[in-house]
Amino acid sequence: MKKWIVAGVVLLSGCTQITRYETAVKTPAPADLQGVWQTDGPQRGLVSDQAMANLIITADGDTLDCRQWQRVIAKPGKLTRVDGDYVNVNRQVRVMPLVREGATLHYDKLTLRRVDRPTIECQKALDAVKAQPEAAVIQTIQIDALADNPASGK
Repeated sequence: MKKWIVAGVVLLSGCTQITRYETAVKTPAPADLQGVWQTDGPQRGLVSDQAMANLIITADGDTLDCRQWQRVIAKPGKLTRVDGDYVNVNRQVRVMPLVREGATLHYDKLTLRRVDRPTIECQKALDAVKAQPEAAVIQTIQIDALADNPASGK
């Protein structure tokens, strides 16, 4: 009986829940979301003031959430829509809204700006995802010095 009440509340509230990665429908990305997005400076959503994040969104709707500080943690996912809004769902079934505000993208407590290319480490992670298409997390990438990374702008 409780299950039916909860199901009714979810249906009435308009909330759609993604409970399995495989059931989320990959959605092609609109032009204003496609590309490489990167943090610029310290962010409250990152572990350190020296950490940085890239979010890569392909035209087909594949995504890679790549964060780096003392190590690289990259999580592949896909773009989908929930209640009409674009969200990124990763293979660990974490669903995070994407909100555009002018030239800025708000995502998972981060403020990102579009850049020409990902950091060297995130490009390596993107290549690793292609080699390991079923991996939920890529953590095998070695960190190059952030100061020497042309994509970091430092």
